[in-house]
Amino acid sequence: MQNLCLELATVGDLKLCERPQSYLLQPKEEKHIKANIKVSSTETGIVFGSIVYDSSTSTTSPAPNSDRNCVVLNDIHIDIMDYIAPASCSDLTFRAMWAEFEWENKVAVNTDITDVSEFLQHVVKSTNMKCLTPESALEGQSGFLAANLYAKSIFGEDALVNVSVESRADGKIAGYIRIRSKTQGIALSLGDKITLKQKKPEVPTAN
Repeated sequence: MQNLCLELATVGDLKLCERPQSYLLQPKEEKHIKANIKVSSTETGIVFGSIVYDSSTSTTSPAPNSDRNCVVLNDIHIDIMDYIAPASCSDLTFRAMWAEFEWENKVAVNTDITDVSEFLQHVVKSTNMKCLTPESALEGQSGFLAANLYAKSIFGEDALVNVSVESRADGKIAGYIRIRSKTQGIALSLGDKITLKQKKPEVPTAN
């Protein structure tokens, strides 16, 4: 294989740190290729890749009639959960950031969970965030629940979430999950994660 090259492309706030190199592989030879990708912010991203090479009967130089081949690799999805962790802040600080941050993503509740407290715990677990609202304020059987969640990224970004849900007469839960951040990327990515995860997790069946 002549002029073998690992070609990568990214979507999101990702940046390749070096230009791809070309390699010559002899029969039965192996090659391990590493690529450094810089992640600049907490945002869902995708890495696309392919391996391209020339095939020819010549082993010294590419022949004029050599064929260019391409092997498409599986996409690599960068998960926002890899970059955020539960964090704490005062109620006053949370309210100040909530008023300051301009990016908001509002997600309508669409879940099979019928208990508001169970739904809150499911959202907390799915987003890897910390619930700032005291448990004493969440107790009771009123059928209504409002809670604030907070997390911080490894880049120092703040992620704020407000969960406001209520039980309807038909037994289902209705409400909204509002996400605020200083940057658009984390607000959108966290909203996508919540939309994907807010359904009740399936319980694996025994074989």
